[in-house]
Amino acid sequence: MQLRYSFRLDPAPAQRIALARAFGCARVVFNDALALRRQAHTDGLAFITDGELSKQVITEAKQRPDRAWLGEVSAVVLQQALADAAMAYRNFFASLSGKRKGPKIAAPRFRSRKDKRQAIRFTKNARFKVGEKLTLPKIGDIAVRWSRPLPSDPSSVTVIKDAAGRYFASFVVEVTERPLPRIEAETGIDLGLGHFAVLADGRKIDSPRFLRRAEKKLKRLQKVLSRKEKGSANRVKARRKVARQHAKVADARREFHHQTSTRIVRENQAIYVEALAVKGLARTRLAKSVHDAGWSAFVSMLEYKAKLYGRAFARIDRFHPSSKLCSACGNLAQVMPLNVREWECACGVRHDRDVNAAINILAAGRRQVAAGRKPGPEMGGKRRPETPVEAGKTPRPTRKRRARGAADEAGSHRSAA
Repeated sequence: MQLRYSFRLDPAPAQRIALARAFGCARVVFNDALALRRQAHTDGLAFITDGELSKQVITEAKQRPDRAWLGEVSAVVLQQALADAAMAYRNFFASLSGKRKGPKIAAPRFRSRKDKRQAIRFTKNARFKVGEKLTLPKIGDIAVRWSRPLPSDPSSVTVIKDAAGRYFASFVVEVTERPLPRIEAETGIDLGLGHFAVLADGRKIDSPRFLRRAEKKLKRLQKVLSRKEKGSANRVKARRKVARQHAKVADARREFHHQTSTRIVRENQAIYVEALAVKGLARTRLAKSVHDAGWSAFVSMLEYKAKLYGRAFARIDRFHPSSKLCSACGNLAQVMPLNVREWECACGVRHDRDVNAAINILAAGRRQVAAGRKPGPEMGGKRRPETPVEAGKTPRPTRKRRARGAADEAGSHRSAA
């Protein structure tokens, strides 16, 4: 399987200028490709092929005085920018035709030098070298903060400049699966806001709420930014301070996700997670807390790490009534308001709402695996009816009902937000 390894770069002042030139050239090639295809569509001409596009926006463009500076950067950077434009159109057409699953994708847009993220990509054809430093053609040897060695030779490297002005090198490497010793423990995970995650064995992982904790400082920095004159150098400095604070929040959240997901994968042979409707929750009053939790990124980490270490992983249908179902007798409660954190079943068993949900998710995951069914829908996906009869009798939930049901399964209440 392929994984990405990212490392911080420390380019010298001259190398920053060279990288800025490469970012600009890649952006111009991408925009020229989009402009040609849009013009051809407007004029009613045939769709321009990738080969013809490369000839016009790179080969012939270098011969023109207004594009002669394209020759100052590596040709691989320009070819990869053109490949990105072609891929953007392929994804757009696949989305229109229904071949691509998920939400609809908009048509490719022009890139701007003011975009928060600038990136260029080098493949093996560029003959970049990885050693004590990263050697890039027409840029030089860039200092890298190596935190660990690469498991294999990278097939490509993407140089990124983020909104905070930081530079990163993202390597794509081939990694062989490293199965861990088999263990008997299995777990179901109920994700929420009061607690970030509750496991089937009763353990509760507190939610760090990184964004909430940084709100006071962010508010002060945003206020300073709003008072700066537009277009001034001081406004650029203030904007970068805000971006750095947001980057700190994102880095802390990502580190928490990595540590938590790795620990869960190492301690359990099988992991089952409920597929929450994150997009539905993001339209409610819980939106900021939902984005702060970062459930989708966390579950994605669980999935690829489970595959890497030889563990089983499955998503459970988000319409499974995990909170309202008694894990002892199977009785289903009719109503379960969000403020009910503990409840007693008619059989006499008293449940912690979140722990009971995690136990039910574990049981549903085991039944799903035993039946040989595929994992449930992706986070935010549509419901998959189990039988044709059920499909004909079950009405499709409205947007409001989907959001309300997702909020109920999030296991949170007003004070948690």
